[in-house]
Amino acid sequence: MTLPAQRHGTDPGRELAEPGFWQQPAAHRLAAFARLRAAEEPVFVPEGAGHWALVRHAHVQEASRLPKVFASAPGVTTPEPARWVRALFGDSMVNLDGPDHAQLRKIVQRAFTPRLLAAAEADIHAVAARIVDDVLADRPDEFVSAVASRLPLEVICNMMGIPEHFRAEIADRVNHASENIGVERGLASRLRMPGRGLRALARMQRMVAGIGRERRKNPTDDLISALVRANVDGQALGARQLGAFFSLLMVAGVETTRNAITHGLTLLTDHPDQRDLLLSDFEAYADGAVDEMIRHSTPIIQFRRTVVAEHTMGGRVFRPGEKVVLYYASANRDEAVFPDPDAFVITRSPNPHLGFGGGGPHFCLGAHLARVEMKALFRELLTRPVGLRAVGLPDLAGSNFDNRVRSLRFAFERP
Repeated sequence: MTLPAQRHGTDPGRELAEPGFWQQPAAHRLAAFARLRAAEEPVFVPEGAGHWALVRHAHVQEASRLPKVFASAPGVTTPEPARWVRALFGDSMVNLDGPDHAQLRKIVQRAFTPRLLAAAEADIHAVAARIVDDVLADRPDEFVSAVASRLPLEVICNMMGIPEHFRAEIADRVNHASENIGVERGLASRLRMPGRGLRALARMQRMVAGIGRERRKNPTDDLISALVRANVDGQALGARQLGAFFSLLMVAGVETTRNAITHGLTLLTDHPDQRDLLLSDFEAYADGAVDEMIRHSTPIIQFRRTVVAEHTMGGRVFRPGEKVVLYYASANRDEAVFPDPDAFVITRSPNPHLGFGGGGPHFCLGAHLARVEMKALFRELLTRPVGLRAVGLPDLAGSNFDNRVRSLRFAFERP
């Protein structure tokens, strides 16, 4: 195959392959994506074996909705999961295609009954109120640990039916499993950290498998009971499938929501006019504010796809075996879709952001609950007598995978 012109000389995609690029300020990275969107066709990024960067909203959406052309298998993360890891831990739903993905998703969707969802929504409001009660009583100064991480973790554990005595360990395992995803590290750290993350996943999966065995015998009204007893074409989730789903739910559901919440507080602090507008009629503006927080922060920066059938898009023919990366962080700033894309505007309408994916069979199952969580928490944070504001800049992980916040200082506006 002839090497594409982008691989020679000044490569417009080379910047994305540099580890230091992801430690640059947001404005620098966004400007680079804007240059890539202006290119006549998708550009090649010489990272590892290389991939084609899909940076326009239309291209990310098109690839998302053509799973028979742009496949999720063998993996959507960079690097792709090793075969032995997949064999040991099972395939996550995000890495499956076709009938395997459809069957697993159907089992999970069947378990999310209206009764379970209604109970989860009621619980979200109770958890959000309790967290803010604790914040007002204890006056912590670090937002991620005190607020943003607690809400999704407690909500998911409550919904799944995880006993209280397991939860501190699960929180620790989630942090170990995700803390270095997409983060460039030195050789010694690269050799050491994968084992630490995989051990954390293994312990989480063993833990939930044990709970699943108990719930098959003595079911309750929680999600684990529903998953292990679901009857979809005679199938329910086995122990390994349950473990893989739980890991996905904890790492993806907790991390993405906590990051969106944290970025949300920073955005409202940096844009007091938008915060005042939201406070002027919270119920009228909250849904738009939540979606704009998600668009602006884009918790998941990118997912990978493997081309399995020839397809022409954006002036280029993609051929089987090639890799593409769907850059949601760029698509959500596409000038062709979002006027003044770098502005934070809670009344932006329409707002067809791709913060939950570009549609198609892999659209985020937790999108509705994430929105409910964010709305409930910001209602509590903003409408109590004592206001909160971010202090300084968030400490970002510098990941090329997710817009992860390690910590954020915050303060009370009134004593």
